[in-house]
Amino acid sequence: MIRRILGSALAAALALTCLFAPASANAAAAPDIPVGSITAHLSQLQSIASANGGNRASGRPGFTASLNYIKGRLDAAGYTTRVQSFTGGSNLIADWPSGPSGPTVMLGAHLDSVASGPGINDNGTGSASLLEVALAVSAQRPSLTKHVRFAWWGAEEQGLVGSRYYVQNGGASGVEAYLNFDMTGSPNPGYFVYDDDAALQQLFNSYYSSIGVPTEPERVGDGRSDHAPFKSAGVRVGGVFTGASERKTAAQAAKWGGQANQSFDRCYHSACDTYPSNVNTTALDRNADAAAHVLWALAVGTVNPPGNDYSMTVSPSSATVSAGQSASATVATQVTSGNAQTVALSSSGAPAGVSVSFSPASIQSGQSSAVSIAVGASVPAGTYPITLSGDGATVDRSVTFSLTVGGGGGETSWAPYTAYQAGATVTYQGVSYRCLQGHTSLPGWEPPNVPALWQRL
Repeated sequence: MIRRILGSALAAALALTCLFAPASANAAAAPDIPVGSITAHLSQLQSIASANGGNRASGRPGFTASLNYIKGRLDAAGYTTRVQSFTGGSNLIADWPSGPSGPTVMLGAHLDSVASGPGINDNGTGSASLLEVALAVSAQRPSLTKHVRFAWWGAEEQGLVGSRYYVQNGGASGVEAYLNFDMTGSPNPGYFVYDDDAALQQLFNSYYSSIGVPTEPERVGDGRSDHAPFKSAGVRVGGVFTGASERKTAAQAAKWGGQANQSFDRCYHSACDTYPSNVNTTALDRNADAAAHVLWALAVGTVNPPGNDYSMTVSPSSATVSAGQSASATVATQVTSGNAQTVALSSSGAPAGVSVSFSPASIQSGQSSAVSIAVGASVPAGTYPITLSGDGATVDRSVTFSLTVGGGGGETSWAPYTAYQAGATVTYQGVSYRCLQGHTSLPGWEPPNVPALWQRL
């Protein structure tokens, strides 16, 4: 038994040394992937779904529009792209034209949603993150030691149809490692790393360890996502996952935060898998940076330890008010690596008549600031995305707050069986309340009875 254990450990070490040997000790560090750019892509995917029957299912107009959006960004960045069609859908394949022709390091994410919803966490998060990683390769143009390829799969939700078709038609040839990213921003996230290959798992775990995030092996999705056809073809596979309908344990909540005994993603395969309400931007940011870190380690060379960095979130992320009223939120920052830094807060994108202020306007990463949004009496009805930006000493971050101004009808009376967004205001028995969490009201959930959902004003 001891000899077998030592032999396995030695084999893993040799695989990591030989397969993923760095090009040089002075190779460029992996880039920081801006989460604000990822969420901008998610907003586009949400808009596409909303304009196409509420979903982006494979073979339907929403999927085609999603594929065309990503393809357009890749084409403009200099990638060689091709659309591989199959019965029931299509795959988008993008090769970076610089560097050696092989061997290939490949990163993939399924682009399709289920028919019942827009599929923002499953799997807009993985798709949007890989798009930004691909754009980072284009922007930095590192000296590569491996060929780099990206894929956005169709018909994953119908049984891995797109990735199976790709592998069955010779797609795995020359692929040294395949990295899969499926659901990387669950709202109650965990940090799960594929354990199919010890060397790849070690690369991911070393990054998370450097930012103080513990991980667990990912075993729930074994055989259920697009890495499975590659693994069956003998390709080394790895990846990350933040959890689906399974419930977070108390032990997991203690180390990762979030809510124990609640699903990692309560909207898994549901109509409520929407942006921005069903995405945890901290997890989204960390996992995108991990993807870049491992890609650079595999295809560029030695990756320097991450520098000073922080994440930024806003809660609530949306509000509905009438003209003449105001909304409030809290911007929170968290140090993700290195030391704290000064962050100056500002806003952009607010329409005329809307003012945004921060208290305080400058914080240290790890601190929070109260946001006050005052809406003038003449502001027309509509929904306005407002960008809240953090200008750090070494890193800039941003988040989006969605402000909806009503049509002048003032507060509405609370009613059961009504969908309320966070920030909405109602009256009940002559008292005003603000919604704290988006939900559909039920009898017995009157505002004074559920302080977790309603705040008395």
